[in-house]
Amino acid sequence: MTKSATLNLDGESYELPVYEGSVGPDVVDISSLYGTTGRFTYDPGFTSTASCESQITYIDGDEGVLLYRGYPIDQLAENGDFIETCYLLLYGELPTAAQRREFETAITYHTMIHEQMSKFFTGFRRDAHPMAVMVGVAGAMSAFYHDSTDINDPEQREIASRRMIAKMPTIAAMAYKYHVGQPFIYPRNDLDYASNFLHMCFAVPCEDYKVNPVLARAMDRIFILHADHEQNASTSTVRLAGSSGANPFACIAAGIACLWGPAHGGANEAALNMLEEIGTPENIPHFIDRAKDKNDPFRLMGFGHRVYKNYDPRAKIMQKTAHEVLDELGIKDHPLFDVARELEQIALHDEYFVEKRLYPNIDFYSGITLKALGFPTSMFTVLFALARTVGWIAQWKEMVEDPKQKIGRPRQLYTGETERGYVPADKRG
Repeated sequence: MTKSATLNLDGESYELPVYEGSVGPDVVDISSLYGTTGRFTYDPGFTSTASCESQITYIDGDEGVLLYRGYPIDQLAENGDFIETCYLLLYGELPTAAQRREFETAITYHTMIHEQMSKFFTGFRRDAHPMAVMVGVAGAMSAFYHDSTDINDPEQREIASRRMIAKMPTIAAMAYKYHVGQPFIYPRNDLDYASNFLHMCFAVPCEDYKVNPVLARAMDRIFILHADHEQNASTSTVRLAGSSGANPFACIAAGIACLWGPAHGGANEAALNMLEEIGTPENIPHFIDRAKDKNDPFRLMGFGHRVYKNYDPRAKIMQKTAHEVLDELGIKDHPLFDVARELEQIALHDEYFVEKRLYPNIDFYSGITLKALGFPTSMFTVLFALARTVGWIAQWKEMVEDPKQKIGRPRQLYTGETERGYVPADKRG
């Protein structure tokens, strides 16, 4: 039996279909609302609006649940790796051994970028932000790979998808090397995805660089945790750009640009800056008092989440990963981590934080982990974009292949001037 909702408006009743997902809240279909009532809905930020139907990622913020294609994020991060997660997000199932070998080989042997693209980097100022470089170079891929820009060709969509997963680490590493003034390091086919990325970032021509497997595993886990997160701002941007028929490289560049915003991809950088501002554990009470003061602009970064009203499931894994990295590097009594641990305990037990459900989120621990790995804060969002590329691609492919998808066209509540006549310049008061 199909469910429906009744809308009463100006004495008239309208029946609106209600659809059930496989899990999560039902949705009221308002697609015919304007045609039947002459009214729109008003939903700033689209926080109560389902913009699409998707089978990729599910979040239950109240329960602290994140599922990729039905698999809990903690199981994937603990037992799998990023390549396996990429396959899952793209194709809906975990790969068999044969599928895994084919996919990993395809990614590994396409990590190099066109040699002419390396000249793009030297066109940027030497102090350019790595995210600015990422936006430009990712968008420029459509100027080099013409054979995979026809979105109506399934084979070209597949080629473009794999190319971006393969080449984004190379582009990110080159952005980093250019940022720090070191020569580019080419990818190596004998290394796994995360190890190859770390090698491209930290190796130099004058000496051998051996990738630490503990650090590579941490990097891989960070990629998994950031691979997708439902219809967030950057993913919605990718879908909106894609709805116009734009090529996939342009769509991903749009997603990177959106992610650059400090309220989205820059949150872990803000959390690290906050920990550095606090400095040592004895300063925490002062900053906690400031956070509780409504008249003080200071905010504790890395706590709470737009969606999660429970403990961010990714934060638990990130906390463990941070411990592993700091222990492996022999970093004892690290002041930032000491501050982070004590802040976490306060957030989990202090009545103010518990009542407001301001639990530590993934950004709380990822910033300090990335810093320990050797990345400057300017690279944090670049790493986020690298990891999220596969999620954007999976969402883009799903959108392109959805027969119900239309070009995005939000409406508005207009509050400007009503129609008025033009007044010549010499008669304007």
